[in-house]
Amino acid sequence: MVILLLIITFLGLALAAVPGFDVSHYQPNVDFAAAYSSGARFVIIKATQGTSYVDPSFNTHYTGATNAGLIRGGYHFAEPASSSGATQATYFLSHGGGWSGDGITLPGMLDLEGDCAGLSTSAMVLWIQDFSNTYHSKTGRYPLLYTNPSWWATCTGDSGAFTNTNPLVLARYSSSAGTPPGGWPYYTIWQFNDAYKYGGDSDTFNGELSSLQKLATG
Repeated sequence: MVILLLIITFLGLALAAVPGFDVSHYQPNVDFAAAYSSGARFVIIKATQGTSYVDPSFNTHYTGATNAGLIRGGYHFAEPASSSGATQATYFLSHGGGWSGDGITLPGMLDLEGDCAGLSTSAMVLWIQDFSNTYHSKTGRYPLLYTNPSWWATCTGDSGAFTNTNPLVLARYSSSAGTPPGGWPYYTIWQFNDAYKYGGDSDTFNGELSSLQKLATG
């Protein structure tokens, strides 16, 4: 039995899961208290996009999540064609995307989706590294990376460059998470549905609540 449990853990098959969700200005009215009462324990909130957009609902969402007792963090929607990864990481950090070891703040998340912005796979990997390393140099934490298997294969060539540093937030709307892209042995968070009863998309954390708290504290 011990060997079986070790194998399951290595493969990243959750022995437990913690409900959560993610939101942006597309959901201006979110019932964070009801979400917490229903079992949710974390939320990821859009903060920025590129270097000229701050989500108008970010402050309200962040305060609501905090007051409800949720572990929360911000995310940045990447625009690789418009500026460097370092520039966008700095913008994100200046507008809500920071991290602190208070036990209720997740590392920021980089949202990677859409087209490949005209970049080659190698150039995209370098762009993500530029963002990630800049974020890490200023916070001591590597950002979560949100993506789906198709985007990751097409835009990074299924790069395995981030498996040892950046937790994976897997977008896959299905009854099962499937095989993670890029050589990640498991997902940290799985976005499995684009609807959530109290606002936003449905997510689940791959592990116990104590592991989610550890992700927040570093």
